[in-house]
Amino acid sequence: MGKRLRSRLREEDGAATAEYAIATLAAVGFAGLLVAILRSDEVRGMLTELVHRALTFAG
Repeated sequence: MGKRLRSRLREEDGAATAEYAIATLAAVGFAGLLVAILRSDEVRGMLTELVHRALTFAG
């Protein structure tokens, strides 16, 4: 039983590293998408207006 367990554990060597790599690539892709969206003039205008309204309301 010990040999079988060791052989099964060896088969999954690097699996966690691969999962972290995939998760990191997904996060980078999502960040790139957010940057592209936030760079657009329309979104920038909406955010500026939102901040302006919040500051006007507060003060």
